[in-house]
Amino acid sequence: MRIPDWLVYSVVLVVVFAAIFVRREDEGSSLAPAPRIERLEPPPPVIALGPVLPASDPFDEKVLVQVGAVEDGVGTAFAINRSGAWLTARHVVDGCSRIGLVVGGGRVAEVDEVRVSDDSDLALLYTDRAPRALSLDLDRQLRVGEVGFHVGFPHGAFAQASSQLLARSQLVTRGRYEGEEPVLAWVETGRSSSSGASLAGMSGGPVFDDEGAVVGVTIAESLGRGRIYTAAPASIDRFLDENGFTPGPEEAMTTAMVSGAPDAERLRRDLAVVKVVCQVNAP
Repeated sequence: MRIPDWLVYSVVLVVVFAAIFVRREDEGSSLAPAPRIERLEPPPPVIALGPVLPASDPFDEKVLVQVGAVEDGVGTAFAINRSGAWLTARHVVDGCSRIGLVVGGGRVAEVDEVRVSDDSDLALLYTDRAPRALSLDLDRQLRVGEVGFHVGFPHGAFAQASSQLLARSQLVTRGRYEGEEPVLAWVETGRSSSSGASLAGMSGGPVFDDEGAVVGVTIAESLGRGRIYTAAPASIDRFLDENGFTPGPEEAMTTAMVSGAPDAERLRRDLAVVKVVCQVNAP
C-alpha cells in the first residue's frame, strides 16, 4: 500500500528532508495551523454482530500481496509508549535508508532504530520520545460484525475509514520478501472524502474498536472486494514480546470518541498518529 514517488514528494516534504530533518525539542511547541479533519460518522452496520471470531485455521481464505521494490514513499505509525516506541507496517519502512516521522510545524523527527518482524508485516520505530501514546487491547475476544475505525495518511493526507470485522484470513506475501501470516479481514463501510480512491499510505495505522482501544494495525486492502486487512492481535502481541516491550497503562492514552468514532483531530494534534516518510537513497 505504499504510494509512488510522484504522488508523495510535494514541495513541502522536499523542503522538510532537505533542511529540517531534526528532532522535536519541545513537547509544548505549537504546530503549524492545519484545516480541521473531516469527521467520519459511523454508517449503518452491514453485518449483524455475531459470534466470537474463531481461532486461525489452515483453511482460512488466502490473500496474496505482492511487495514491490523499495521506493520512496509514505505510510503511518502510532505511538505505543511515551518513551518513543512507534508501531507501523514492515513494508512501509523495510529497505529505507532514512526514515522520519512528520510531526507538524515543518518538522520531521528522525528515527533512531528500526526493528522489523520476521513473520508478520510489523515494525517498531524508535525516537527519543512521543508526546502521547495509544491504548492497546490485544487480549479481548473479537466478534464478527464488530465496528473498526482506521486512521492514517492515505496519499499523504490524514483520513479515516470505518469497517466491520468479517473473518480471519491468511496473508501470503511475495516479492521483496516472502511470508504467510494470519490477519483479520474487515468489510469497509465508509471513508472520509480526503482518503482518495485507495487507502495507500494508511498502512501502519491503528484500527480502533468502538471504545477507542487499538485492536490491530492496518497492513493491506483489496479495492475490488472492499476489504481492509489488519495484523492479528496475537501477531502484534508476540512481536512486542520478542522485543521486550510491555505496554504500560500509566503511559497510555485511550482515544476520545466523538459521535462513536475516534477523535481524529485530537489524534493528529497530540501526535499520537503520524506520517512516516521513507527515503531509499538518502545521503
